[in-house]
Amino acid sequence: MAHTGRRSHRNRPGGHRKPTTQKPTTQKPTTRRGTRRRTTRRALRREVPSTVALLADERDFAAMRHYASFTFDDHGAYLREMEGLLKALAAKGVHTTVALFDPVAYEEFCADTRLDPDTATSRTRYTAELAVAGGTVTYQGQPIARLVPRLIGVAEEQATWEYATALLSRAGHRGECREDTTARAAFDRAGAALRAVVEAVGPGVHHLVCSVPADGTSLVAVLHADAREAGPPKLAEPSGLVFRTVLACGFALRSPGGLVLRTIVADSMETVRGWALQDGWLRPLSEAEVFTAYCTDAETGEPIPPEHGVEYRAGIPLSRPE
Repeated sequence: MAHTGRRSHRNRPGGHRKPTTQKPTTQKPTTRRGTRRRTTRRALRREVPSTVALLADERDFAAMRHYASFTFDDHGAYLREMEGLLKALAAKGVHTTVALFDPVAYEEFCADTRLDPDTATSRTRYTAELAVAGGTVTYQGQPIARLVPRLIGVAEEQATWEYATALLSRAGHRGECREDTTARAAFDRAGAALRAVVEAVGPGVHHLVCSVPADGTSLVAVLHADAREAGPPKLAEPSGLVFRTVLACGFALRSPGGLVLRTIVADSMETVRGWALQDGWLRPLSEAEVFTAYCTDAETGEPIPPEHGVEYRAGIPLSRPE
């Protein structure tokens, strides 16, 4: 074939032009194994509980602000963010408990463990310790305004139990008895006294308060007992443990404390009864003594009017255990 000298356009520079359309992007296909792994991790995350330490008091919040790593500067905003965090954890099915963050105890914890208190890691370590020690509230979707008072009450109850336990333990050093013998005997007697009181007053919802002056302070324990149904009364725990420990402390120290019980029964007036701690057991108060105890201001000693719809009755005699 003769050569004409002409060049095909395909032989010219740029003759083979690339199409102007963009190359379609391709996404890496999701493998079944990867999907299963993420699903498994989410399932495992629901198996891991969480603990959140909350600065419920504004003064405690202010005490944490001198740490540079603590970035919040408004207590109200902090509480709102905490509530959002709790809701997010609950939405994922994570069991979450809330503890009270105490800046003073935190500082002592960091000093004992030689941790730098100005780090989020140290605050996390302290929160983990709180979860082990107890005194936490389970988050069940309650508003922060209702969670905070409950949290403070539980923390105070925990502190009361720890202090009463220490006093009860020290009571074992009195006389020639071994430490565990005195403490155990007083605790067993307190459990017997609690059962005897609730059984003596009969069915209803009972609210009990035990007050024991000890070592320059006053130990106060509160307990709710539901005896509306047949069988043993239902006692709220761990409040029951705290109540028995405080009462045992009064027995062991021979403290002049007292126990009062308010009973609520449907279609009846509320009744109030009382007992005094005496010689390691409960002495029933007379109706006049119960009235005086309830209708006298504890701080000023001045009389206060009786409650409307409340009947003041004498305590019931209780058989002392052998």
